[in-house]
Amino acid sequence: MTPTPHSPGRPTRPRGRTTLPILPVLPIRTEHNGVNALRVPARHAVRGIGLLCAAALSLTACASSSTTGSGSANTASSASAVQAALAKGGTITVWAWEPTLKQVVTDFEAKYPKVHVNLVNAGTGDKQYTALQNAVQAGNGGPDVAQIEYYALGQFALGKSVQDLSGFGAASLSSSYSPGPWSSVNIGGGVYALPMDSGPMALFYNKKVFDKYGLTVPTTWAQYLDDAKKLHAADPNAYITNDTGDAGFTTSLIWQAGGHPYKVDGTKVSVDFTDAGSTAFTSTWQQLVSAKLVAPVNSWSDQWYKGLGDGTIATLASGAWMPANFVSGVPGASGDWRVAPLPQWQAGQNASAENGGSSLAVMKASANQDLAYGFLQFANAGAGVQDRIKGGAFPATTADLNSSAFLNTAFPYFGGQKANQIFAQSAKNVVKGWQYLPFQVYANSIFNDTVGKAYVSSTTLTQGLQAWQDASVKYGSQQGFTTG
Repeated sequence: MTPTPHSPGRPTRPRGRTTLPILPVLPIRTEHNGVNALRVPARHAVRGIGLLCAAALSLTACASSSTTGSGSANTASSASAVQAALAKGGTITVWAWEPTLKQVVTDFEAKYPKVHVNLVNAGTGDKQYTALQNAVQAGNGGPDVAQIEYYALGQFALGKSVQDLSGFGAASLSSSYSPGPWSSVNIGGGVYALPMDSGPMALFYNKKVFDKYGLTVPTTWAQYLDDAKKLHAADPNAYITNDTGDAGFTTSLIWQAGGHPYKVDGTKVSVDFTDAGSTAFTSTWQQLVSAKLVAPVNSWSDQWYKGLGDGTIATLASGAWMPANFVSGVPGASGDWRVAPLPQWQAGQNASAENGGSSLAVMKASANQDLAYGFLQFANAGAGVQDRIKGGAFPATTADLNSSAFLNTAFPYFGGQKANQIFAQSAKNVVKGWQYLPFQVYANSIFNDTVGKAYVSSTTLTQGLQAWQDASVKYGSQQGFTTG
């Protein structure tokens, strides 16, 4: 239904969920929601000390213990050491695809003229992760700082290739961020990144279409289903939304419904898509799919943009990063669209979930961790946050989410609506306690082979989720996790 999660300002195109190769195994290309993805044959993990390195495709090699010194690859340093390093200067390399970081780097270097930042776009999402994995395994060539999406961070953390930032005092920033992003960077008692942005969900709807057909903006998913039936009956070419199956969207709605299908405790993981949240999702969404009330159109395709523009796709439930994509991708529909809170699974609730977003992490192998953390502070907790907001990013910082300037920003595209008020409230209402698998990248890559069948065959969503569960558990067990 919704596009694959993006951070604000990222290219408006689909991104395949890919696995990362364990050298020298060659990846096998497959298709995921119409996007090329990499699948890698499962391998048995090395037991004993290698178990901690087996996280998801053995994503990252365990860091060497031979490096020593302040800000080394093994020990997070103090806040005073960070300031001293910034004053002394040096060079760090940052791998990131998010375009607003260009201005952040410019301002960072202006404030700390002795520091130089090499900002490198090593690829979007999966392409960067593959390059990062290769650098970790080679023991050189990697960055000091890397942009890592929330769903993928657990793999790097458990693989011990990103630094626990607790030693820098990062835990004291907990109240500086909204609950969803902060919980995503807290893994196993450590803080493995600082939140870069967030994607609290909302419902984008075409007011022109709703007015034409007398539809009421839904406050519950049951009402949403009714709107879908009324709209398609009135115009067989019009659909409430598009959906061809998307792992991120599915898990986000299960998250909003209070589901906790993933439970992770170190190397102990469990997957259970029979919980109440998963059942709430399938019971409603199956009706939409079975009655063919969702357009069989891939997000980010030309047909999708056309549907958003001409009203044949009437809503999107997506993250707060979406407005910039409407402006750039569907300019002709300016003024037609509005934003509303996400429909609820039970009337009277105000639950939400995250859909997308990224963090910045310090690589364990970096010999410049003090400088690297100084950049993280500036970019994600300091003046750099304003640079990114001005560039179109949606913040994860509570101070900005609560500021009057942010909340009172009018969006011409949405008829002058102050949409940030809805997004900010959604950020506060994100259901707590969600966890991703420490091999979520792999799990998402097989979504189309399991749950995706429900969109093209007689397989039900419930059956698809069960198949996804079974395949994920099997893979986790093969990688050395204790699964259940």
